[in-house]
Amino acid sequence: MERSKPTIQWPGGSSQPVTAGEITVTPQSQALILRWSHGGFVWNRPVAVVVERPGQSQRIPVLDLTRILQWSLLATSAACWIGLLLLRRQRTKELQVKGE
Repeated sequence: MERSKPTIQWPGGSSQPVTAGEITVTPQSQALILRWSHGGFVWNRPVAVVVERPGQSQRIPVLDLTRILQWSLLATSAACWIGLLLLRRQRTKELQVKGE
């Protein structure tokens, strides 16, 4: 069996447009695709919505609040973890100095 090399892709795409009257709305997204020989991972995220009216087209960015909250939670957790490690190291040094 031939093993495939791991691949990473970051494609952007548009979904099927929705038309109501004279207005057409097309959602746009971006995906992170990781593939390896025995599986893969796909992470999709919304990017924008394109609104087309007669004579004009407007691209409205989507604020992905869930993604912002996830990254904020990850950063806060990492900062707390590093702070606790530094505090532990400082207390260990203080105990070593007192024990001498």
